[in-house]
Amino acid sequence: MRPSRQGRVDVTPKRRASRVYWRLRGGMRRAYADFRDYADVGGHQEALVAPGERLATTDPDVAGALTATRLRELDSLRRGRALHGRARGTPLAAYAAQHLEQKARAAKVTRDWIAMAELFLRRAVDFFGADRDLASIRVTDVQAWVTHLSSVPTVRGRPPSAGTVRHALNALSNLYRRAQSEGLVPPGFSPVSAMLEKPAGVRREARWLEVPDAALLLESARTLPPLKTQRDALPADFVHALLATFLLTGARSGEVLGLEVSDVSFDRRTVTIRPNGWRRLKTLTSARVVPLWPQLEQILRPFIFSRPPTTLLFPSFITDREAMVTDWRKSLDRVAERAGWKRGEMRTKAFRHTYCAARLQTVEGGAPVSPFTVSRELGHGSRAMVEEVYSHLGTMRHRSEAVEYRVEQHAEALGERLARLAFVTTSVTTGVDDAGNEEPRSREAETGSDVTASGRRDSNPGPPAPKAGALPDCATPRYR
Repeated sequence: MRPSRQGRVDVTPKRRASRVYWRLRGGMRRAYADFRDYADVGGHQEALVAPGERLATTDPDVAGALTATRLRELDSLRRGRALHGRARGTPLAAYAAQHLEQKARAAKVTRDWIAMAELFLRRAVDFFGADRDLASIRVTDVQAWVTHLSSVPTVRGRPPSAGTVRHALNALSNLYRRAQSEGLVPPGFSPVSAMLEKPAGVRREARWLEVPDAALLLESARTLPPLKTQRDALPADFVHALLATFLLTGARSGEVLGLEVSDVSFDRRTVTIRPNGWRRLKTLTSARVVPLWPQLEQILRPFIFSRPPTTLLFPSFITDREAMVTDWRKSLDRVAERAGWKRGEMRTKAFRHTYCAARLQTVEGGAPVSPFTVSRELGHGSRAMVEEVYSHLGTMRHRSEAVEYRVEQHAEALGERLARLAFVTTSVTTGVDDAGNEEPRSREAETGSDVTASGRRDSNPGPPAPKAGALPDCATPRYR
């Protein structure tokens, strides 16, 4: 600090004779530059790091070129700030919170998307600083963040994949797009977009089940004995019906868990997937009608008519009010372990791929089903995703007119695996220590049979079943 001519203390940093100065680091002189006179746009004392390097340069010519480039960048930021009337910087943390609030208010993305974006932006705030001005973050800063993210282990103790790091970059890039639209940074300014090389995930074939494997998993759920020691465990018939709905509709997790009883029509033999008050759909093409296949009808008919009336097809009553089931992974792990898989190995995403692979093997009118029909049943606007992502070529060929996973059709292929499942079921249901558990009864009813125990009739009557993939008037989007 030094006194000014008016007697006041001047706190402006003293300007060096040259912006570039040198520091001894690791026995070598490395270049730094003083841009504190541009502090209003993020300038400070900075290491002059060449692209692709991790440490400040030792070459005077390179240092001069980097200084000139940085000066042009700061001048551009200052001119843009004056042009758009910005009086002060935009703190990263505050703007990230505002960005997420506006995203949620627009209701164009899912809650899961918001949650993941919040996680990535929180990591960006922790790295760059809560008060860091958006306009002061440069490409080299983002590259350093990428290096940091790649070195921090996940909860599983291993470094994140390149795809995960790319998702973090996308979240930050989306924030800068909003900042550009609001004039908080100059048009086109985004340190993420300016990166020449970005990490990219490696596309691998997704996990899926061949028809015999899916039949074994469904049989494991059908013969699942009840648990007496776990109060919050889902009922066995509930798990069986839920798993069957996943495997026999190909719907996304939120779509299945948010189905209402009125979405299932036994008269038309359809399952209508549409938005409601419990959840939204992923895209505009997600509203659709899926065939109610005979096997699914045999499972859902007794499940629906033998239970008290509810709005949701798979309701949760953990709270005082009816709500969607949010997590059934423990029950799914229990089913999968009985069938020979490891805990955590089976998740609902695999069931969507399984349905697509099985559906592509079906025939309509004696000819293989159209990939476009399958794409519409999955909620896609074109068949590109089916052909590039969801279709799988297995070793088993199972041509039929319906999607079905009947274990008796694949007893020879399953062999010992089915025998082990039968042994586990017999041991559990007839053991001395668990004498209270009865042999699980069949939870399937004959197709078209009348169930009069509850006196409930079809809650969604209508004309005969429409062509698969069609969207009748009754299936137009509605909101609670």
